[in-house]
Amino acid sequence: MKLGRAALGLLLLAPLAVRAVEPISLGLALAGVLTGYISYPRLYCLFAECCSPKRSLSREALQKDLDSKLFGQHLAKKVILNAVSGFISNPKPKKPLTLSLHGWTGTGKNFVSKIIAENIYEGGLNSDYVHLFVATLHFPHISNITLYKDQLQSWIRGNVSACARSIFIFDEMDKMHAGLIDAIKPYLDYYDNLDGVSYQKAVFIFLSNAGAERITDVALDFWRSGKQREEIKLKDMEHALSVSAFNNKNSGFWHSSLIDRNLIDYFVPFLPLEYKHLKMCIRVEMQSRGYEVDEDIVSRVAEEMTFFPKEERVFSDKGCKTVFTKLDYYYDD
Repeated sequence: MKLGRAALGLLLLAPLAVRAVEPISLGLALAGVLTGYISYPRLYCLFAECCSPKRSLSREALQKDLDSKLFGQHLAKKVILNAVSGFISNPKPKKPLTLSLHGWTGTGKNFVSKIIAENIYEGGLNSDYVHLFVATLHFPHISNITLYKDQLQSWIRGNVSACARSIFIFDEMDKMHAGLIDAIKPYLDYYDNLDGVSYQKAVFIFLSNAGAERITDVALDFWRSGKQREEIKLKDMEHALSVSAFNNKNSGFWHSSLIDRNLIDYFVPFLPLEYKHLKMCIRVEMQSRGYEVDEDIVSRVAEEMTFFPKEERVFSDKGCKTVFTKLDYYYDD
């Protein structure tokens, strides 16, 4: 389809230059042009998406996206920036990059996976080389777990064969059937190749609510102690996150070999968001819709959200997820 669009462009331009050329000669000429077009990857990539990104990942651009679009997540920003930029710039990584993002709904896990995809491929989540799996949609029935394992292995093997820099995102890991994700364990390990296919340049991102309680406990302890949330260190919760996911019977990581064999490179905590962070989300959403920021509306939308614990009302129980629909009320034509 993409090659067809490029060819169509050439066909539309051709008559302007070769009106006097007879049909057979024109056909041969176009065939030669298309052959040359396909033979030179750089030329081909001007018209169609290619596996190798059109531009190398810019650490500065990634940092700008994280700083301007992700709020209240100093730990996630630092880990993602260093892990992704370091991995992409490494010409010979020893294993795929594996990130496990943990936290309550609306704290930015899906948003970060979108930012990562957009900084590696111009098509972002719509790229042919970015693959999203949602547990409840793609793997709904536990009775089919053997079939799902075979399909998952086949899908990953086929896509990495076609593009070594493939990105795989697994959402709702806390709802995935235990044992299913272990099917991809060989692809995450330290192998140069498996049956002639190397997985070392692929990226695997797992999104989960598992461990969110532990993250909240740490954040609340810091708040009650009068400490800034920015004082929280990754070491304060990373180990607890891996243990929580491993021992959670309702998690797709329950007793998973991916954790047991230390194949997850980073367990990334997403902290619950405070009132001020919601207001940041609302302002950015207003700007993205082309509206001038109205601080009165910003405050009203933020105040409509619910917070916990009930007495202290410190953290939003839905993060930024529902502020966008609430904003619709004020701009409904």
